[in-house]
Amino acid sequence: MRTTDPFDRFVECFAWFSGAVVLGSVGILIAFLLQQGIGSLCPGLLFGDTPWFGAVTGREPVFEGIWPAVTGTFFLVVVSSLFSIPVGIASGVYLSEYASARLRSVFGFCVDLLAGTPSIVMGLFGFTLVLLLRKTVFPEARTCLFLAALCIALLVLPYVIRTTETALSAVPEHYRMLGPAAGFSKLQTIRHVLLPLASRGILSGAILSVGRAAEDTAVILLTGVVARAGVPRSLWDKFEALPFQIYYLAAEHKTQLELEQGFGTALVLLALTGVLFLAAATLHGSAEKRWKR
Repeated sequence: MRTTDPFDRFVECFAWFSGAVVLGSVGILIAFLLQQGIGSLCPGLLFGDTPWFGAVTGREPVFEGIWPAVTGTFFLVVVSSLFSIPVGIASGVYLSEYASARLRSVFGFCVDLLAGTPSIVMGLFGFTLVLLLRKTVFPEARTCLFLAALCIALLVLPYVIRTTETALSAVPEHYRMLGPAAGFSKLQTIRHVLLPLASRGILSGAILSVGRAAEDTAVILLTGVVARAGVPRSLWDKFEALPFQIYYLAAEHKTQLELEQGFGTALVLLALTGVLFLAAATLHGSAEKRWKR
């Protein structure tokens, strides 16, 4: 029977209203960006006067377009994810399945402390690390794509750890008994029972970390991003990134056209993040099917 309790009806209505507010806010934001930046969306925004094939293949430099920032952002997200997602999942498994109550408390406090670290502090950490390396074992150390990706990975690591721990802890006890009943070891139970059941929550945290890695500006400002760096040739090069490009165009624009290009760049960043989310969701689906075999 449908409840008629006034308080329950109020909670239900408030939940619907909250969901509508979130969807409406996202819709208004996207509509505003489209209104301001749709006119600048063209091949020239990406490649400037450079032929697109030469720009994509790296044979010709791009001076007036944002293609180097697109590639820099993509590499930044991929490299930081390669650091944070495996380590985060493994740490979450340890917290949920292996750590004692005391270690779980200490480890959990460290994770929460890392999660509460402002991004600018993480950027200062990376910059200070370079200075330390210069004075000790590596005089040629400098800010670069690798350092920025490492700092971004540390920034998003708590998201993956906590979502993994929460997803595993939420698996019902009677499902946990399936592994021992089938003669599995603890590691086999985690591999064949717990991870498949918790995969949706685990990979949702990974997808959130991808979005967080793509949008941060404060960290990369101190760890290697510069204007006009071009497409990075290696992990040790300076690089451009879309968040910094948006900040630069918004703060330093001299004409209305440059400001519109900033809005267009924001749309490109949203599109790139959406593509990364779609790729992560596809990997999520394939991994879930593979785990459930």
